[in-house]
Amino acid sequence: MDILNLLGYLGGVLIGVSLGLIGGGGSILTVPVLVYLMGTSPVIATAYSLFIVGFSSLVGSFNYIKKELVSMKTAIIFGVPSILAVYGTRKYLVPSIPETIYESASFSLSKDHAVMLLFAFLMIGASYSMIKKKKDEKDEGAYLPQKFNYPIILLEGLVVGTLTGLVGAGGGFLIIPALVILSKLPMKMAVGTSLLIIATKSLMGFLGDIANYDIDWLFLGTFSLLAVAGIFIGSWLSNFISGKKLKPAFGVFVLIMGVSIILKELL
Repeated sequence: MDILNLLGYLGGVLIGVSLGLIGGGGSILTVPVLVYLMGTSPVIATAYSLFIVGFSSLVGSFNYIKKELVSMKTAIIFGVPSILAVYGTRKYLVPSIPETIYESASFSLSKDHAVMLLFAFLMIGASYSMIKKKKDEKDEGAYLPQKFNYPIILLEGLVVGTLTGLVGAGGGFLIIPALVILSKLPMKMAVGTSLLIIATKSLMGFLGDIANYDIDWLFLGTFSLLAVAGIFIGSWLSNFISGKKLKPAFGVFVLIMGVSIILKELL
């Protein structure tokens, strides 16, 4: 095992730590860690990421379920179209994308490069949601009467599911605002509900990959368990460190990573 692999496994722990400490964002680093440190091909990395993100989110959602901070009705309404979209994307869309998407005399865009570029732009979007300052919501814990905008929720679920299928990221930075705005959920319940949605759609999307790729179950299981261990470490650290204060700094790191990936893939 070389130094990059060791750093990759350490990265798996740190991904979990960030999930436990700041409540999200860490999974956006899973694909870059798998690709650049573990030497996994981008398309396989997105498949592995679905399982790692799904398994980690499922573990993280248990505490919210226990505290009754998960809206099952919302999870079903938002989750069903998202699950169908991510499964269809992994099962049919991703395998159908040609290995060379565009080629000219001076430029060639491969499937692997396209996946990493799309992922990098998603990282930049996620970093913005972590860096921007949010207004303090005095009624954060208040549960407003829910009014579901079904067409918009259906569309949002399909978009988030397709993006998750393409790049293997959970998309919590897209789901949580949608749950707050479209489903009128308080923030804490939106986070818990989002974790359950992410877990379900990511694991279902991974099922679409099993028949298409050879899965290294030993590696995948080891990396996933390290990420889960990191979640417990991060949850313990949250008793001493403010996750809210760390989130913008982590967002800047994700932004730098996203820009670096774009430059690397284009140059």
